[in-house]
Amino acid sequence: YGGMGLDFSYNIAVAEELGNIRCGGIPMAIGVQAGMATPALTRFGSHELKKQFLVPTIAGDFVACLGISEAGAGSDVANIKTTAVRKGDEYVINGGKMWITSGSQADWMCLLANTSKGPPHQNKSLICLPMDLPGIHVAKKIDKLGMRSSDTAQIFFEDVRVPCRNRIGEEGKGFTYQMLQFQEERLWGVASALKPMETIIQETVDYTRQREVFGQPVLHNQTVHFRLAELATEVELLRSLLHRAVGLYVEGKDVTKFASMAKLKAGRLTREVTDSCLQFWGGMGFTSEVLVSRFYRDLRLMSIGAGTDETMLSIICKYMEILPRN
Repeated sequence: YGGMGLDFSYNIAVAEELGNIRCGGIPMAIGVQAGMATPALTRFGSHELKKQFLVPTIAGDFVACLGISEAGAGSDVANIKTTAVRKGDEYVINGGKMWITSGSQADWMCLLANTSKGPPHQNKSLICLPMDLPGIHVAKKIDKLGMRSSDTAQIFFEDVRVPCRNRIGEEGKGFTYQMLQFQEERLWGVASALKPMETIIQETVDYTRQREVFGQPVLHNQTVHFRLAELATEVELLRSLLHRAVGLYVEGKDVTKFASMAKLKAGRLTREVTDSCLQFWGGMGFTSEVLVSRFYRDLRLMSIGAGTDETMLSIICKYMEILPRN
């Protein structure tokens, strides 16, 4: 379908390299295209669907977006309210999606919707939804704290008709497919955050070496250089966890626990690195002129998007079997 036929570890290599871009929004947009909106289509979609949607997406002719979150259902995917009611050979879609990356410019959406009234984990389906259909309303481009170069939209659906053949895989398996898709999304997110953290630490070293306070460089304070050494160590530990998870994923193993651990650690560490380093920049760190302040805003999303820190903790507890059974 136009790809290179390489395993998932190459996706992660690309994600790590994209971290050299000096903002978070562009790597995130590419990540949605390559590792968030398309894995389920690649794995479970029909040949016809892949020709229609995957081929032009891989070629870069189509922009894809992922329609999961809603105003009342972010990390709680099972609670989404958007419906796709089957009428003949079509689904009629009503509802809305919130915080959709690339939503203002997307050619198609990988949409999760309720296709029956069954149990919440068994009544959902993923659908390839062309974004030029009647009844699709891009309500607004959302103004955000960070990731400002990435367009994020609120979208409503009003009696949108799409052929049933646009469904990815089996009806009712959408929740399961999306949970699998999340693993690639979370690992991509972790990989894309490594280089920004390294860059921030190095730029902080360089700045504090030449910035003098009370007659000596800020870097010469043990509090500062020890803290930077600690942060650099934490980044390397996160990279090792990521590569272990990716290696197991390539082998076909279930990496939900390790991917959740890595995502949790990345969310917390990006906050820790950016906050600590910004402090060492002093007043300059509070301006929009330096990279550390940009990543302070951009990387804050790591603890929220693709499942919050709290959601990751719940998943980890489940796999450790330390939660009470119902």
